Amino acid sequence: MTSPLIAPSLLAADFARLAEEIARVEKGGADLLHLDIMDGHLVPNISFGLPVIEAVRKTTQLELDTHLMLQNPAPFIAQFKEAGSDSLTIHVEIDPDPAAILADIRRHGLKCGLAVNPATPVEALFPYLDHLDLALVMSVEPGFGGQAFQSQALTKIRDLAAEIARRGLSLPIEVDGGVNTDNAADCREAGAQLLVAGSAVFRAADPADAIAAIRG
Repeated sequence: MTSPLIAPSLLAADFARLAEEIARVEKGGADLLHLDIMDGHLVPNISFGLPVIEAVRKTTQLELDTHLMLQNPAPFIAQFKEAGSDSLTIHVEIDPDPAAILADIRRHGLKCGLAVNPATPVEALFPYLDHLDLALVMSVEPGFGGQAFQSQALTKIRDLAAEIARRGLSLPIEVDGGVNTDNAADCREAGAQLLVAGSAVFRAADPADAIAAIRG
């Protein structure tokens, strides 16, 4: 089993000390930074937007793994690119056929991902797997940090990993929501290669120890 990549979720950081917080997790071995962008429509919360991404980009060379919890992300793709995002992940729930939005993300030179909510069957991702750079399984209801991991996500990860293997694809599975040292091994065993961890990393006394434990 290859070692997974760890993407601390910025939502759990202390925004009054953002540059310092990013430096701590970067020094601690983070592979990416996960940025949760919420619009108050697709999810019942609002987080942060383009100015914060621009500020984060100035503080780190880590890949900015940008998770768009937006009902209508299409008009903003170029702006996220300009702000410094490296990848954009949209939700399968926003459109009966998100292929055009995924193609537009690719046209802007960004990696593209597709996420699935806990209530949505993982099979909703299958028609698009050949056109993705990552597939994201939500292990909590999107919109708020600090929620408990929903173990049924492991079945989705296994089913998704089996379909990816059946097609012979090289497509990483990301899991987001409540990931910590108690469940990271189960996520890795199920087939996840990108682990998003917010509170477990940013609120740890030593992010390096937390990242090492989650990575396994």
